[in-house]
Amino acid sequence: MPTTPARIVSLRAAGTCFAVELTEPVPRVLHWGADLGELATEDLTALSLTAEPALLNNAPDLPRRFTVWPTEADGWSGTPAHHGHLSGTAGAPRPTLTGATHRTDPDGGGELQLRLAEAASGVDITLTYTLDAHGILTADAVLCRTEGADPVPYDLSGALTLLPLPRRATEILDFTGKWSRERSPQRRPLHQGAHVRDVRRGKSGVDSPYLLTVGVPGFGYRTGEVWAVHVAWSGDQRYLVEQLPEGAGVHASALGGGELLRAGEIRLAPGDSYRTPRCHFVWSADGLDGIADRFHRHLRARPQHPRGPRPLVLNSWEGVYFDHDLGRLKALAERAAAVGVERFVLDDGWFSGRRADTAGLGDWLADPTVWPEGLGPLADHVRALGMDFGLWVEPEMVNLDSHLARAHPDWILGPAAGLGPSARHQHVLDLSRPEVFDYLLKSLDALVGSYGIAYLKWDHNRELHEAVHARGDRPAAHAQVEALYRLLDAVKQQHPGLEIESCASGGGRVDLGILARTDRVWPSDCNDPVERQAIQNWTGQLLPPELVGSHVGAALSHTTNRVTSDTFRLVTALFGHAGIEQDLNECSEQELAALTAWGALYRELRPLLHTGRTVRADLEDESRLLYGVVAQDGSRALYSWARVATSPEGQSGRTPFPGLDPDARYRLRVRTDLGLPSFHQVAPPRWLTAALDDWLTLPGAVLATAGLPMPTLNPDQALLVEVRRQA
Repeated sequence: MPTTPARIVSLRAAGTCFAVELTEPVPRVLHWGADLGELATEDLTALSLTAEPALLNNAPDLPRRFTVWPTEADGWSGTPAHHGHLSGTAGAPRPTLTGATHRTDPDGGGELQLRLAEAASGVDITLTYTLDAHGILTADAVLCRTEGADPVPYDLSGALTLLPLPRRATEILDFTGKWSRERSPQRRPLHQGAHVRDVRRGKSGVDSPYLLTVGVPGFGYRTGEVWAVHVAWSGDQRYLVEQLPEGAGVHASALGGGELLRAGEIRLAPGDSYRTPRCHFVWSADGLDGIADRFHRHLRARPQHPRGPRPLVLNSWEGVYFDHDLGRLKALAERAAAVGVERFVLDDGWFSGRRADTAGLGDWLADPTVWPEGLGPLADHVRALGMDFGLWVEPEMVNLDSHLARAHPDWILGPAAGLGPSARHQHVLDLSRPEVFDYLLKSLDALVGSYGIAYLKWDHNRELHEAVHARGDRPAAHAQVEALYRLLDAVKQQHPGLEIESCASGGGRVDLGILARTDRVWPSDCNDPVERQAIQNWTGQLLPPELVGSHVGAALSHTTNRVTSDTFRLVTALFGHAGIEQDLNECSEQELAALTAWGALYRELRPLLHTGRTVRADLEDESRLLYGVVAQDGSRALYSWARVATSPEGQSGRTPFPGLDPDARYRLRVRTDLGLPSFHQVAPPRWLTAALDDWLTLPGAVLATAGLPMPTLNPDQALLVEVRRQA
């Protein structure tokens, strides 16, 4: 039960600590990072004493402090926690603490809730910090206009949650990307000023900052102290880290994020409220793998997290595209079942008028010319073969060449002056209109109920430009995301057990806001395994493998025109929620046999892959990759040794296997189920020859500390190594 806290309160769990002093007028952050232990009263006093910085020249006459809700009233000259105005007035917020509650959980962590009041604007702020048992600190705020306040609406221009960083956090890692190359990492030093990443796409975007990380210089997968934030919101976003010459109180800089608000988007009349997106803050002393492990544990602890075996998928897109024919699709389903597929998904092209991407969006009925009996014959055939039936939809979008657009042009999001240019021949429906919401919910309910659909691939193939309501051109991006969340929740409520994938031109909407309502993401439309090695690696910085779709495509990549070997494609697709994206009717018997063996291997290994710890080796050469999954109890592991390009060195040298216990003994073997890679050598290292024939026993000190001399692979090749701990 929450209680009134002491003057200094802390939340502690999993080796991390967040400490706040309930100073007035606004509490200040004393510490966020490594656990300080159970501090005695005198130690808490010392923590407070050391929270006073030097009084600088040419500065305010009181020491600056970094509060939980920093504004200029604190002497903070950086980005404020919130700003806005009442018709041009009340532009200097001075929040004051009015109450606080604190709860400690038995398994570690807890909650701190702070209530602030801002008299000039009549805005009450409720700021909540929740630390879970895995060390994830989640912060959000509710800003509410008090009843009886000035009737003039308060225009909220921005609201962010911010936490301080120490001086040693001086290197930034975040992400950019494009279609078919999402989550490309970029590093830079933290300089003076603000590093700001704004997202103005109406969704998190293929170039999403994704996870803004700041750490000690040279931090890697396994080493270095790091701090990070993720904005759990599926619309416009702002990420920032800001360093001023005077610091941030006794700290050096500030890290945070929130929703990027458009002018006039949030106007709070008395009684109205605005809730910021949840920002997930995480600290680790163990590099990026430590951050990833905390997020993976956090997500797996959710009550809605997928618990059962993740079914092997076949998605029809790269197999048939828009060429839908019942006989061809039935034959495809039969071959899918024969190779071990457990879920068959019919992609784009099934609904009214949809012979290309120029028409039909919005008309969610099976095309009568292609499907005269509806989708029932295919769905029934799929289930008779022992597979789930899934379907592609894009509910938020509409083609102008559709019955819906012709009947209801006013349902389309856009300015009163007229619609702007289409993207992929489509526009966006205004989900915040009740009639649009009701139409989509009714359409989706009918589809799922009529055909017994187990899985929806929910796509979103354009950005929201000029996202305004036509009458008055009021900004609508925030309302659009809130309506999307309500729609997803309503569909799930009507159909318990239905799984939904978040797809947005591939990986354009990958965030923990959408994943609170969906069951996996499609990280990229690119199935080229060379690109996928990086895309899946960095998607895994936030998400565990079971939430990330990883499909094997044909040898000739649909998106890059690159040809790769079967073994490399199959190994790459193994480390996620696996599936197939090709026309099995065109496969040879040899190719079908390889897919069958791969499907069997996936079913064997998914209990490990979808519950274990993701580990990645820090290698000096980016052309080589060593990564894997280690069981939570350390009893077994699976590793991939991969090469995506040549390198100047002929030998890789001794390479330690991450995540193993140096004091244990292990058996290892090379898994040849998918064939061996192509080697760039005359003969392999001796250990590899032994591990091909039988289990090889090695001490953990050799595997985890000294390392093994790894074979030299040709580019676009991968080797699977299985490890088991001896009893």
